[in-house]
Amino acid sequence: MSGHNESILREPLITGRDITYAKITSDILEPVENKPNRAWWIGFIAALCGATLWLVAVSYTFWNGIGSWGLNKTVGWAWDITGFVWWVGIGHAGTLISAVLLLFRQNWRNSINRSAEAMTIFAVICAATYVVSHMGRPWLAYWVLPLPNQFGSLWVNFNSPLVWDMFAISTYFSVSLLFWYTGLLPDIATIRDRAVGLRRKIYTIFSFGWNGNVKTWQRFETVSLILAGISTPLVLSVHTIVSMDFATSVIPGWHTTIFPPYFVAGAIFSGFAMVLTLLLVARKVLGLENYITMFHIESMNKIIILTGSIVGVAYITEFFIAWYSGSEYEAYAFVNRSTGPYWWAYWMMMTCNVISPQLLWFKKIRLSIPATWILSIVVNIGMWFERFVIIVTSLHRDYLPSSWAMFYPTWVDVSVFVGSIGVFFTLFLLFLRVLPSIAIAEVKIILKSSSEQAKLKQIKEGHLDKTYVKEYVESLEKFDSVKQEDYAKI
Repeated sequence: MSGHNESILREPLITGRDITYAKITSDILEPVENKPNRAWWIGFIAALCGATLWLVAVSYTFWNGIGSWGLNKTVGWAWDITGFVWWVGIGHAGTLISAVLLLFRQNWRNSINRSAEAMTIFAVICAATYVVSHMGRPWLAYWVLPLPNQFGSLWVNFNSPLVWDMFAISTYFSVSLLFWYTGLLPDIATIRDRAVGLRRKIYTIFSFGWNGNVKTWQRFETVSLILAGISTPLVLSVHTIVSMDFATSVIPGWHTTIFPPYFVAGAIFSGFAMVLTLLLVARKVLGLENYITMFHIESMNKIIILTGSIVGVAYITEFFIAWYSGSEYEAYAFVNRSTGPYWWAYWMMMTCNVISPQLLWFKKIRLSIPATWILSIVVNIGMWFERFVIIVTSLHRDYLPSSWAMFYPTWVDVSVFVGSIGVFFTLFLLFLRVLPSIAIAEVKIILKSSSEQAKLKQIKEGHLDKTYVKEYVESLEKFDSVKQEDYAKI
């Protein structure tokens, strides 16, 4: 490992004293190698109940058709497409953290990228289930594929948003899965070398013969950069394609060019919120405070402030353009959103997505774990309401007042959505049990340059400017995993 020392003014990415390569491996692999604790079992049983509810609701939908949902002739899209767009958005943070931050050499991604990538995979799976369910005839789902001419006279309808979604999701899922699994190979090999019996044989198969020599690492780094380069455009393209499901229509409130960048910003906004929701709990339950530090939490909060502000500007821009366009239908669509029958959903969206993130400007709130966790949940609630407002309020009152109708969800609508959350958490909790939630190899790379103990060593050597040392020690006050008595004599 490199002996490079970074600036003392940079906040550490690993805290704690006496951290060694062996200790990093043991700390991160403890949840994988030992029996799960009570907190994991409570979460897993609750998630499994939700997954069972999803199975019942989806089976009921397949048996009775999508008429079991609250859809009607006016509102043909509702909770199903709302859930689909919401899940695709949540998956965006994983790709951003993994690919974009890797290309920009941001080492603070090393502790959070693995869980974020896993979150992406599971969120896209949940989104895909909505696409299949919405087809009405899921046994004909293969019709969206580009089938060869020998199949018959069936041609793919490339004008259909359903086909766009299929291509977007399949591409996003394939590249994200490959990126995630490639990054796992060194850590799977580590588990393999520590395991015995059947577990050793299983991890041997999934490690693909990783031997850790120099040539293997060179190829690993090359492939990682190539995949990061391929994945980066996906951050922009996937949710852009999803937004075009709406933007290419003639429905007032949908037919707008701001949707692609607005949807991308909203996706990153909700994705980082979900990463915080998951990692703040995992950090405490799994005892990973030294590796997921307050610096990581504050950095993610700053991105939430930025993307939340972009979303707020987009909301205001939509209202301005609706007025400036001079179209009475466009203007009415937005007035109806804020004052019509679904006004409560609109103002819930505004409160959660525009007002609540601004609280993170206050450092005390930004560094408070309970406040951050609550706000992350509030943001995801707001982003679900955003998709609901965009879809339902734009449809329930169209050009003909005689066809106006209200949408009321049925127990099947609610069960499919709540159940999909159960499926997501079931998959995520299983991931925590069988694979390391933090990239072991990547954290080890920064141990000698970006850890607290490396900087403490620099201070003890006495070659640093006292002003810099004082600023560094003051910056450590926000870290809940730093023992301040270590610096009392400095």
